[in-house]
Amino acid sequence: MQSTNESVFTWAAPPLKFGNGALDEVGHEVAAAGARSCLIITDAGVRETGIPDEVADRINSEGIKAEVFDGVAIEPTDESIDAAVSYARQQEWDCYIAIGGGSAIDTAKAVNLLTTHPGELLDFITPPIGQGTAPWLPLKPLIAIPTTAGTGSESTTICVVDMLSLHLKAGISHPSLRPVLAIVDPATTVSLPPEVTAASGMDVLSHALESYTSVAYDAKPAPADPRKRPAFCGANPISDVWCEMALKLVGANLRRAVMNGRDLNARHQMALASTYAGTGFGNAGTHLPHANAYPIAGAVKDYQAKGYPDMPMVPHGQAVSVTAPQVFAWTYPGDPDRHLRAAELLSGRTFTHTDGADALAHVLKELMADIGIPSSLSDFGYVDADVDTLVAGSMKQTRQLSVVPRPVTPEALASIYRGSF
Repeated sequence: MQSTNESVFTWAAPPLKFGNGALDEVGHEVAAAGARSCLIITDAGVRETGIPDEVADRINSEGIKAEVFDGVAIEPTDESIDAAVSYARQQEWDCYIAIGGGSAIDTAKAVNLLTTHPGELLDFITPPIGQGTAPWLPLKPLIAIPTTAGTGSESTTICVVDMLSLHLKAGISHPSLRPVLAIVDPATTVSLPPEVTAASGMDVLSHALESYTSVAYDAKPAPADPRKRPAFCGANPISDVWCEMALKLVGANLRRAVMNGRDLNARHQMALASTYAGTGFGNAGTHLPHANAYPIAGAVKDYQAKGYPDMPMVPHGQAVSVTAPQVFAWTYPGDPDRHLRAAELLSGRTFTHTDGADALAHVLKELMADIGIPSSLSDFGYVDADVDTLVAGSMKQTRQLSVVPRPVTPEALASIYRGSF
C-alpha cells in the first residue's frame, strides 16, 4: 500500500564566499555576472560604517554603474518597501546588492520581486494574509552581504514584512527570491552594539533550534503536486547537520561576542553559526517562536530597544526569543531526545529524560540572562489583555505552523504567551 506520507525532502542554498576579506571581491563577482548597473540596498546606519560606499567604489572600478539606496527601514514595513520599490523603478537595474541585516536583505528581495512583476505586496504574501501568488517571471541577480551574524536571510527564499495596517508581520516565500550569492565577511560585524549582537545571536539560535525540532519531513503528508512542495520541508538529515553545528557554536561564542565585540574569533564563529543556521532553517523551516514573533513585533506600541534607532519596535531577535523557553518546554513531548540533545549542544552539559522539558528551557533562560536580552512580554509593554490579539496573529502564520512538532491550538498558544510574562 502506497504511503501517503512525504518521502522526499528538498535542500538548497546559494553559493557562498566566506571569510575576512571576502567583501573585497564583490566587484569581480558583479562583473562576472555580466551586469552593467547595480543598485545597492542598505539602511542609513549601515551606510555610516562606509561599507556600502566601499562596495560601490569596488563595482565602479570594474566599469559598472553602482548607486546606493539607504532608505531601508529597520524591521521593514509595507510602506518602507513601497518607497524602496518606487526608487528602484526610476531606472532599469541589471542586479541588486543587499548590505545589512535581514531588513536590508528582505527589502532587496521585495524590490527585486516587485520591479520584475506587476502587482502589490499582498498579492505575494503567504495566505491567509495575502494571495500567495507565485512569481512567474525571471528576477534579477541578487547578491546578499550580511553585516549581522543573525538573520540568515542571505541563504533563504523568505522575505518578511511588517504590515502596518494589519499590526502583524507576514512573509513571502518562493525559491526565486533566494540570492544568487552570499558574501559573508565576519569583519563587517565588529561594529555591532552589544544589544544588536545579542538579538542577532538569539535569531541564529532560534533558526537552528526551531529547524532541529521541527516535524520530520517524512512525518508530513505528501503534496498532491510535487511542484508545490512547501519551502519548509521539515527536519531532514542535511539540515540537522548544519543545525547541530550552529547550536554548538552559539553556545560557545554568543556570550563572548556580546561581552567584547572586538573578540574577532567570537565574531568569526558567530558568522559561521549564522551561515550554518541559515542553511538549515532555509530548508527545514522555523516554527512557533517565529510564528509568535510576528504579532509581538507587529502589535508593539511604545517599546524602544536599546542599541537600535529611536522608534517603537521589537527587534526580531528579541521577538523570537521571548517566548522560546515556554515554546520548547511545550514542544518537548514531540521529540524529547532532540530537545535534550539541543540543550547539550548549547550548554556542553549532559541531560537525561529525568531533566525533561525543563532542560532546554533552563539553558535558554540562562543564556538570555547572561546576554541581557528581554525575557518577558511585559518588557515590551504587553499585558494579559493583549494575549488574544497575539494568539490570533500567531494562528495566521501558516508557513511556520505547518512544521510545529505538536498540533497548535489557540488554547496552547495562550498558555505559552501567559507563561512568557
